[in-house]
Amino acid sequence: MEPSGRREPTMRDVAALAKVSTKTVSRVINGLPGAGAEVTRRVRDAARTLGYRPNLTASSLRRSDRRSATIGVLFEDLSNPFDAALLRAVEDRARHRGVLVLAGSNEDDHALQSELLVSLSARRVDGVVVMAAGGHQDALQHERARGTPMVLVDRPPTFGGTDCVTTTNRASSRDAVTHLAALGHRDIAFLGDRRTLWTSQERYTGYLEGLAHAGVALRGELVRTDLHGESLAAAATAALLDLARPPTALFTAQNLVTAGALRVLRERGLHHRVALIGFDDFPLADMLDPGISVVRQDVPGIGRKAADLVLARIDGDTSPPVHAVVPAALVHRGSGEITPG
Repeated sequence: MEPSGRREPTMRDVAALAKVSTKTVSRVINGLPGAGAEVTRRVRDAARTLGYRPNLTASSLRRSDRRSATIGVLFEDLSNPFDAALLRAVEDRARHRGVLVLAGSNEDDHALQSELLVSLSARRVDGVVVMAAGGHQDALQHERARGTPMVLVDRPPTFGGTDCVTTTNRASSRDAVTHLAALGHRDIAFLGDRRTLWTSQERYTGYLEGLAHAGVALRGELVRTDLHGESLAAAATAALLDLARPPTALFTAQNLVTAGALRVLRERGLHHRVALIGFDDFPLADMLDPGISVVRQDVPGIGRKAADLVLARIDGDTSPPVHAVVPAALVHRGSGEITPG
């Protein structure tokens, strides 16, 4: 309860302290264009000094554009470092616009994804950034047809009229495999995530192209897919190493798959003998012995681009849909540079 006699500061109070009009304060508070950087700073400083807290729900009802100054973000698993870094990049971009981010994990489950979309719609979000669950995208297509600005990340839409941001999955996977082949490896295993995911399909195609480019024959027994999580990846790695002719190099096409494979290599004392390149970086990968060579996505760049696209659509951009591709880079740290012994 507020102390007796104390009143909440108003927009007029902020305007008086910042020496601007209440209309300018409204623009800054609601993330609308039209106020310069210096004016925006003064307004925000004044609001902090006074402890002003806008009623965004009430203001969204008053505004002619009916915006809520919120966007929704649905990724697969926000505990995954890749997803968490993406979210942070989107949040940073949105914060500069005075836009709040409501986020959730869809766990690659279509029913949960649909449920979360309904919840976000009920909260009147102005747009959504989504990492689509594998397989059909009916719920996303329905939400987009309702007019909700939408940007897909990591996996492109299977329907039209929608922006997306991805990386160089196929080309970078091809580069990783040709790098291993150039070191003399001829038994290069592929360990991938679920085959229903577009990213998994692209990275596997890149693996095949890398083998073909290097003149290395495909050994089907060295391909393991549908490895959802570290434990399945670890079991698949152990099975590969138990083959009569085991691989001398591993290309692991997702960060959790890399973690599972690495655990087995270290348990068996093979981490200095079997080469490893993983797709996606992860914390402390450069601190291990040897450091883990990876295909590193520009995760902040992907997140910023997705945020910029959805905010532009919210602002009324009606240009044709964009498929932005943010390049990934092969980072050499040692594990991918081990030669066959």
